[in-house]
Amino acid sequence: MRVVLETNVLVAALIARGVCSEVLERVIGDHELVLSAHILNEFEGVMAGKLGFDKTRVDRAVALLRRIGQIVDPDLLPKPVCRDEDDDAVLALARSSSAACLVTGDDDLLVLEALEGIPIISPRAFLTFEPL
Repeated sequence: MRVVLETNVLVAALIARGVCSEVLERVIGDHELVLSAHILNEFEGVMAGKLGFDKTRVDRAVALLRRIGQIVDPDLLPKPVCRDEDDDAVLALARSSSAACLVTGDDDLLVLEALEGIPIISPRAFLTFEPL
């Protein structure tokens, strides 16, 4: 199944052992990780800017994500769904890629529960997720 992991899930998965790293391992092993240029750019900004990782480490992490994921150029949503256009970009990716689910820790996305039949779930919920 195709799975979208939101930026903060990817960051958490790559910097610490825990639920998010387990989610990423499962997606890599059993499913298809779907990414977009937006998510990769946002990931790079968080890692380099907010978290202060050096350029070499960030570049290696982005290269790894490019190797393990499929890059999709999503269509825009017909109308905004969230107050944050970054969240809409993630929703657009899930929709355009026909993802089985979107995994996020973002409350603004989780409160939606689904977009056009695509479940929006927490990392912990993904560990027991069974698509319909």
